[in-house]
Amino acid sequence: MSSIEEYRFFVSELIRKVLVGELSVRNAATLFPSDTHDKSIEAAFHALIHYEADEDLRKRDILYREEQDDYLTLIYQTLEQGKALPDNIIRNYEKYYKVADIPMPNDFRSNVIRFWRYLTFKE
Repeated sequence: MSSIEEYRFFVSELIRKVLVGELSVRNAATLFPSDTHDKSIEAAFHALIHYEADEDLRKRDILYREEQDDYLTLIYQTLEQGKALPDNIIRNYEKYYKVADIPMPNDFRSNVIRFWRYLTFKE
């Protein structure tokens, strides 16, 4: 993949597969591109992680489940078109997370990036 639109389309497919039960959230999260620096992809990652974290609530509250499904559907449909997510969605996650903790592959380049983040991390 070379362009941001291709990354967004790829992420949209991951989210769609989670929603239809073809892929677990954990597997989808490990397949997210980790080096795009795209705020839309980072927000989509956080939305997907929250989707899994709310599993118990989703089982108890049908309306919440439907809202969350609709929210993820909006995200995947927007990314599927190669578009950026609306600013309010991105800002919603940015106020809690400086960067998305998207898992990186275990290769030399990724290890250098991890080490650099470790050296420059400030709370």
